[in-house]
Amino acid sequence: MKRNSLIKGLFLIFAVIFTLSCNDTLDQVGFTIQPGKDRLEPGVDTLDILARTVQVDSVYSRTKYPVLGEYADPVFGTVRSSYIGEFYFPEGAGFKEGANIDSVRVMVSYTTMVGDSLAPMELSVYEVNKSLKGVNKYTHINPTDYANLSAPLGKQVFSGKNSTYRTGSYTASDYSTVNYKIYDIIVKLPNTLGESFLNEYNKPGHGKMVNADTFREFFKGLYFTTTFGKSTIVKVDVTSLYVHYHYLDKKGSSTNQDTIRSTALSLSITPEVTQLNYIQNNNSQLLGENDTHTYVKSPAGVNTEITFPLSELNNKIKSQALNLANFTVYAVPDASENPMVKISPPDYLLLINKDSLNGFFEQRKLIDNVTSFISSKFDPTTYSYRFSNISTMINHYNQEHDGAAFDLVYYLIPVDATFTSTQQSYYSQAISVLTALHNQMWPTAVMLDKRRGNLKLELIFSNF
Repeated sequence: MKRNSLIKGLFLIFAVIFTLSCNDTLDQVGFTIQPGKDRLEPGVDTLDILARTVQVDSVYSRTKYPVLGEYADPVFGTVRSSYIGEFYFPEGAGFKEGANIDSVRVMVSYTTMVGDSLAPMELSVYEVNKSLKGVNKYTHINPTDYANLSAPLGKQVFSGKNSTYRTGSYTASDYSTVNYKIYDIIVKLPNTLGESFLNEYNKPGHGKMVNADTFREFFKGLYFTTTFGKSTIVKVDVTSLYVHYHYLDKKGSSTNQDTIRSTALSLSITPEVTQLNYIQNNNSQLLGENDTHTYVKSPAGVNTEITFPLSELNNKIKSQALNLANFTVYAVPDASENPMVKISPPDYLLLINKDSLNGFFEQRKLIDNVTSFISSKFDPTTYSYRFSNISTMINHYNQEHDGAAFDLVYYLIPVDATFTSTQQSYYSQAISVLTALHNQMWPTAVMLDKRRGNLKLELIFSNF
């Protein structure tokens, strides 16, 4: 018994000593060996941002999905868009021997629209008479320089949802089948166009109907525009040209009899050839001075210019390490709640240094998180665009200016961002990676809140 009591007593004394010895280190972990002047002392600061609405002369407009039509928004003004494009001629395409032209038609196909889908519009098609090779690929291209607008090849009245349509489908992420309508505007063109194709093809070596480059020298393309109606804009998925013809298939039937067959030469505007949007806007009501908000609008070149007055914090930027700079832009909700009759906010905004904009889209650049940043996708619940941490921007220019005071001027631009899911291994989680950025050619617009205290940069510093 005495031996057991002695053991218990010794254990109790050891526990007390161990507890007391631990208290000294737990209270100040790491600080007993760190000099006081080297301790991290984080500081928080806020910088109010300046903003105004600006408009650039034009935007880079080479596009895969052109926009067609005209729409007048009560808040954001009028957008009118037409497009001009070449047709891709694949090697080996052509006519069967003995072809006779039956008809020629061009078909504009789309799935997306905005505005009054039942109001009538008219599509007019013109032949391009000047090569698009080397054309200035911006929205201020003048169609009258490339087509005779007094002599349309064909016209067709349509409405957004009353056009001819067919049904397509795709498999959703949950493996369900989603059906959708593909609307087609079909414009009949003169048979003489098809006969000129056939005559060229019947020349020795098929003339210039050999490959895409020589074909563009022969047939320079078509220009598409609406000639009445201001109610609807559509996003064109595919533009197709069909030259229908029949020919004698000698002994081609199952009974070895001569047979008349019908087919078509089919050509499309593809990414391999030039396709450009021509944009007209009425933006005068957006560009005036305003104390409460600014605008961004596409495809109008209406941007918000952001000034970061970092010179106000120059002493702190020089003497302390900037660890975090959060930047969130809040939008002002539109009074119109019907998504079918209003222009919606863009999904993404690009924050880019004003001096870095020239050539950015032309050279197909991506963000570098110094001169350019991409926002998170527009949040409809908070009505905001978030740019998370942009401290790399400030730290870069602080080093570049070698401690001298500086301000930074950036643009907020609506963009079409493409993300691709990648997975490092079978066991890792897929991540979304930005793979392409283009000027937003689909009509979007939003008002951004610039009131003091609502447009700001939140910063966290620490001692070096």
